[in-house]
Amino acid sequence: MPASPVVVLSNRGPVSFSFDDEGGLVATRGGGGLVSSLGPLVREMGATWVAAAATDADVAAAAEGVIEAEGFRFRSVAVDPAAYQMAYDVVSNATLWFLHHGLFDLSRRPRLDRRWREAWDAYRAVNRTFARVVIDEAPEGATILVQDYHLALVGTWLAQERRDLRAVHFSHIPFCEPGALRVLPTVVAEELLVGMGSHVACGFHARRWAANYEACCDEVLGFRPATFVSPLSPHHDDIAAVAETDDCAREQGWVDAVRGDRRLILRVDRIEPSKNLLRGFWAFDDLLHTHPEWQGRVVFLALVYPSREALPEYLAYRQEVESLARSVNDRWATPGWTPIVLDTSDNFPRSVAALTRYDVLLVNPVRDGLNLVAKEGPVLNANHGVLALSREAGAWDELGGVALEVNPFDVAGTADVLAAALAMAPAERKAHAEAVAAAASARLPGDWFADMLRAAGTPSDAAKKPVPGSGGRSGPVPRSGGRSGPVPPRGGRAAG
Repeated sequence: MPASPVVVLSNRGPVSFSFDDEGGLVATRGGGGLVSSLGPLVREMGATWVAAAATDADVAAAAEGVIEAEGFRFRSVAVDPAAYQMAYDVVSNATLWFLHHGLFDLSRRPRLDRRWREAWDAYRAVNRTFARVVIDEAPEGATILVQDYHLALVGTWLAQERRDLRAVHFSHIPFCEPGALRVLPTVVAEELLVGMGSHVACGFHARRWAANYEACCDEVLGFRPATFVSPLSPHHDDIAAVAETDDCAREQGWVDAVRGDRRLILRVDRIEPSKNLLRGFWAFDDLLHTHPEWQGRVVFLALVYPSREALPEYLAYRQEVESLARSVNDRWATPGWTPIVLDTSDNFPRSVAALTRYDVLLVNPVRDGLNLVAKEGPVLNANHGVLALSREAGAWDELGGVALEVNPFDVAGTADVLAAALAMAPAERKAHAEAVAAAASARLPGDWFADMLRAAGTPSDAAKKPVPGSGGRSGPVPRSGGRSGPVPPRGGRAAG
């Protein structure tokens, strides 16, 4: 247990609210990977979780302060709806997500016009609203764990007004290289980096993302804030418990009916450009062409669910995914065999059921901060399944020594990896599956949480216990002639 109170900040919270017939508040457990991984730890230590209000009922809950609900101490933050929409859709999802995942078509996007500048102002305002709640309400000496890119600027105001707090920022997505950061206006890049660097330390799932952030700070700010590397792991016991439920058993029957007596290639993803669904289907099409012996003998089950459909890029991508799946099926299907089974429902028991059954799990993102599916699958699978993993996923740092390597841009190479996985001898499959499962279960979510708490420790503690990935640094490391600590961006906009 930590010695000081802990407050967790995130965009999405573990609890959402609705009104009953009498107008009273009804709490419901929230979803998402962060909630499922972090939730049990937060409940266990009695930490307070702070997140944005998404509904009118959430706003009503915000007026009541901290609420005990679903086992959580939860504080809903009322944010101006128009500002939140611009901060979330325009900046967080359409700009920062695309920037850090390398998804921009630079001949067309991003379009940093006057509307975008208004959206950046809104992003700053939302971050400042979160910071104000912490400044006004956090106990003396509390540890503040700020989660992800939606809240990159919070540390700016905490450092200015509550120096007693120990705030850590953790990024669950990749961080881009300095060349990519040049897309942003200089004053915005400075504000972003200073906001993150105003925390005691910044955490990442993989060393390469921390190195990119450090390089960006070197180039733009002239100093390196403290960083640490700590990959998250799923709650293996929790997800194994789901696999034992009646709902999952029913879905296992559905998966078995889909596959029949064939081999099963599986992917479980959001329909989102960074997940690289199109190249996965193109690779499967190439496999059927170059290895005709697998025609009629393998099914590609794609359990993919819609995401962020307020953004036109996501709607267009979903249409491309569905069209390509139809095209492959039109080319190769025979009576009784549908090569690609595309399921766009958000059915968690079905996803868990399929993870217990696959022969090959394809995880081929263009870039990913971590990718929990790459860890969940090997732990759940009971079929000596093979993991084909993108080297651009953060999880590659942990699993790359045993998983089959996929270059996510190489369609022909991905098809060759799928062919090798399908042809793997039983003894080799067994050894592979056991090795990947061992690597995937080597860490627990508690290890990740402990790393964040350690990174938030006092300078003397940090000196005694170097933070992984930081080279033992307990604060910003100046380069020759550089600044030695966080500085306000030009014009002082973060404080405005």
